Amino acid sequence: MTNIVLTLSIVVLALIAFIFEWLPVDLTALTVTVVLMIFKLVTPDEGISGFGNSATITVMAMFILSAGITKTGVVQTVRDWLLKWGGKTAGQQILVMGLIVGPITAFINNTAVVAIFLPIIEDWCRKQKISPSKLLIPLSYATVLGGMITVIGTSTNVLASGISKQMGYGEFQLFQFTLLGVITFIIGLVYLAVIAPRLLPNRKPANFDILQQEYGLKDYVSEVVITPRSILVGQTLKASEIQRKFDLDVLELIQNNMRFAQPLADKVLSAGDILIVRSNREDLLKIRDEKGLDILPDVKFKEESLETVLSSGEEKIAEVLILSNSRLIGTTLKDLRFRQRYNATVLAIRRGSELVQGRLGKVPLRFGDLLLLQGPRQSFVGLQTTRELLVLEERDVETLRQDKAWIALAIILGVIVVAAFNLMPILVSALAGVILMVITGCIKPGEVYGAVRWDVVFLLAGLIPLGIAMDKSGATQWLADTLVAFGGHLSGYWILLLFYIATSLLTEILSNNATVVLMLPVAVKVATTLGLNPFAFMYAVTFAASNSYMTPIGYQTNTMVYSPGGYKFFDFTRVGAPLNLILTIVTPLLIVWIYGLSPIK
Repeated sequence: MTNIVLTLSIVVLALIAFIFEWLPVDLTALTVTVVLMIFKLVTPDEGISGFGNSATITVMAMFILSAGITKTGVVQTVRDWLLKWGGKTAGQQILVMGLIVGPITAFINNTAVVAIFLPIIEDWCRKQKISPSKLLIPLSYATVLGGMITVIGTSTNVLASGISKQMGYGEFQLFQFTLLGVITFIIGLVYLAVIAPRLLPNRKPANFDILQQEYGLKDYVSEVVITPRSILVGQTLKASEIQRKFDLDVLELIQNNMRFAQPLADKVLSAGDILIVRSNREDLLKIRDEKGLDILPDVKFKEESLETVLSSGEEKIAEVLILSNSRLIGTTLKDLRFRQRYNATVLAIRRGSELVQGRLGKVPLRFGDLLLLQGPRQSFVGLQTTRELLVLEERDVETLRQDKAWIALAIILGVIVVAAFNLMPILVSALAGVILMVITGCIKPGEVYGAVRWDVVFLLAGLIPLGIAMDKSGATQWLADTLVAFGGHLSGYWILLLFYIATSLLTEILSNNATVVLMLPVAVKVATTLGLNPFAFMYAVTFAASNSYMTPIGYQTNTMVYSPGGYKFFDFTRVGAPLNLILTIVTPLLIVWIYGLSPIK
């Protein structure tokens, strides 16, 4: 009993750590594993077994295969279908978009699909003069629904398959629950196309005037002139240290009627020079008094300033999204030396519908933050190749290996066919696909490690020993017995429904992977104790764990569209709660109808 209490105490502490985000989720999972080993609830070999688990390796392989598809531009070829059949009404646009992205996410990681389609949808909205807030939540939800069509659609499905094997029920086949996934996808897509347009907000301006309407740059970008009395005369920008001491970025230098863009660090300043700067009023007034500058009227910015910089064709402004595996998360622009590293200046930071106020250089960055960048066009070409930041514009075709597109597609189809016909396990076919991607040049050897979402891998590896500890200590059996004692008088359907609801609620505050690790073994124990079909309960928990639509933090794709759509937190609740309710009613009924509750002989 002591081990049961100790294991459950660790589980509770882990839940609290996940909810309050004391550490990143992957580090929390690893910390849990270390604590389990310290208290000898798992052996050292069991503690590191997650790194060699078939689920963890399969997820790694799928990330690399998804990167091969991305690098060759296979998915970009479908954008013409979107433009051709998208139509003018929100319902038709959502329906066409869902029919395109849903089947794709059945075989490619849904975060990768959202990363590919975000710029495409943004560009489409710009051309159609549609607010992207009408389409980006449906984009996220459609990929979540599509990911439930096959076992490899999400890391959660793969993890559930691994836990099933661990419990002696074998791994799921590729199309194990495809019928259920297709039906729930259709139901969800109909809701998104018919009902969601009435609930979706019109947050982001359809005309995309990002300088004024979205970011209010009139209040942050100004022109200052260096007076003859200024102590900056004769100094370089670097030596003056004004960009280091103040919350100020110099975007352009106008000297003798000639315009100079970044890099400007070594330019010697003269009296009469005009600097176009991004700064707040407080710092501008400090610089004016300390350094001897004059602030030109705001009307200057409206008429020329930054717009003149961009008209040269050498400079540009674009929005850039911080992805979940980015090293920028938790650091500040100042600590990163962002301008020097990426040769671009951050003009503003958006979180959801809110602009980050205060000194931008000192704000800790988060996953999902949207940075408004200004810099040389060539800098954005470089940014398009990084997996830490996503430029919200369509990728230049020059950066894609389009001549390899059909090879990458053939490899993915081969992986699917081999796994579907049980010629070899999914793990083996996926790893073989990775090797072929590298050999054929679809992805370069140096890109393989960058393609893997290491935060997800470490999360899985850290959580798997927790499931082992719960089983060894008897905590899983104790929880199952307790639930049976309280709900044993209920019918099988109602117990199935309660597990679905509990999992669905838990996944809104935890990661979906953590929820599966905790709930799936308990659900199976309850099912076997009551003589019910354990697979029905596994499917209920697996589907409910991805049934996360009510918050922007419940699922990573929701977080990815949060800032680009300019959404508020409760926009997701308003649109997602009815979808959650519909699927909560429908999915358990479908499970009973398709798979039954009687144990499989």
